[in-house]
Amino acid sequence: MARKRVILELGTGNDLHGGDYTKAALRAVQDALHHSSLTMIRTLKVDAKKQMFVEVTIGVQQPDKVDLEKVRASLPYGIVTVKAVKGGLDVPDPDGKDIAVIASAAVAVQLELP
Repeated sequence: MARKRVILELGTGNDLHGGDYTKAALRAVQDALHHSSLTMIRTLKVDAKKQMFVEVTIGVQQPDKVDLEKVRASLPYGIVTVKAVKGGLDVPDPDGKDIAVIASAAVAVQLELP
């Protein structure tokens, strides 16, 4: 069976105080997910546990500070892979004591179809 990408959703999330890259990433993923309703999964009778592959890419300024397992666990269906790459935006406050973290998320769904 061949895999075909059937959806690509984008989202943004932030942690305005505290510089938590994982929190910003989780919010970005949830933003992307809330843009979609994958009703076609049921219509096509796809087994989401075996035939749906979800690839998540998180863009933040410090990718090594994202807890990839927490992000993976936040997705309700599919065989999920997560990676973090350099992207997003860090916005320091004028005093340099606090940072707003802005994350971008791309959630791609592939189905294994005959």
